Amino acid sequence: MIHYLKGTIVQVQRQGQRSMAVVEVNHLAYEVQITPRFGAQLPPPGDLVQIFTHLQVREDQWTLYGFATGGDRDLFRHLISVSGIGAQMALALLETLEAADLAQAIVSQNSRALTRAPGIGSKTADRITLELKTKLTEWQQQTGLGSEPSGVPPAAIEEDVTLTLSALGYNDGEIAKALKALAHNPNLPEGATGEDWIREAIAWLSQT
Repeated sequence: MIHYLKGTIVQVQRQGQRSMAVVEVNHLAYEVQITPRFGAQLPPPGDLVQIFTHLQVREDQWTLYGFATGGDRDLFRHLISVSGIGAQMALALLETLEAADLAQAIVSQNSRALTRAPGIGSKTADRITLELKTKLTEWQQQTGLGSEPSGVPPAAIEEDVTLTLSALGYNDGEIAKALKALAHNPNLPEGATGEDWIREAIAWLSQT
């Protein structure tokens, strides 16, 4: 119904795990719920911005969700089509993983990567990969996001990294933060081994 908004940024507010952007278009101000990651990328108030949107209509409330690209919005729509996945869970996934990494994690059935997002347990992650694997394989091909990104290690490597770091005394939260921080690390190109991931994760954790 509303493909995108193009106007000036009025303000961006962080509300816990959520962010809200206010965009003025033709003297109307729209509240748009976005991820904190996207909020940090937006220009300062008064600057022109284009935000791709998804309108959720409920009996008692209309909510606009905003995204940096049409691809991000399409992925959000795929996610909320899964049984039991609402808008907040979908935003949590898009906040935790870049769109390309998230799609690849689903296609490769790397459920552990999905559980990095708040509120996503192993059963929910498995359901997402089961229902969306085929659809997102086609989506990757259509959007040109078919190559495996560096932000998410293959499932087998991630399991080795997690087990090794756990044995060294790191907890699940610390491990999840390390893997997220290492996304797109230039020292971890495509094809990096489990040992490479473990080395970089330990180096990052030792600095925190």
